[in-house]
Amino acid sequence: MLPLLTKYLSATYPIFNIFNNIIFCAIGSLLTAFIITLLISPYIINKLALLNIKQIIRNDGPHSHLKKIGTPTMGGLLIISSLIISILIWIDLNNYYIWCLNIIWNNRIYR
Repeated sequence: MLPLLTKYLSATYPIFNIFNNIIFCAIGSLLTAFIITLLISPYIINKLALLNIKQIIRNDGPHSHLKKIGTPTMGGLLIISSLIISILIWIDLNNYYIWCLNIIWNNRIYR
């Protein structure tokens, strides 16, 4: 989305041509996902603690794992959501391969 918006600005301001570079977009997406994770992690951790979604520790396991009692789980939810938001910000919607991936994904779902 961001490269699509900066395409029109690059005609006037050549500095925006950097958004056409795949390495720049990959690093930008990585940093954006990291910042989103840092910003929303306290909210998600507090919400999971309020919903009482906590780590289950077995009694027959190692005693070093007992310190994890009460730790909220589902950290993958945090990582995946920040990655999806970051990808939607940095994706180039005019890219042929994105549309091919969309077609493959839709055909796989409706089988």
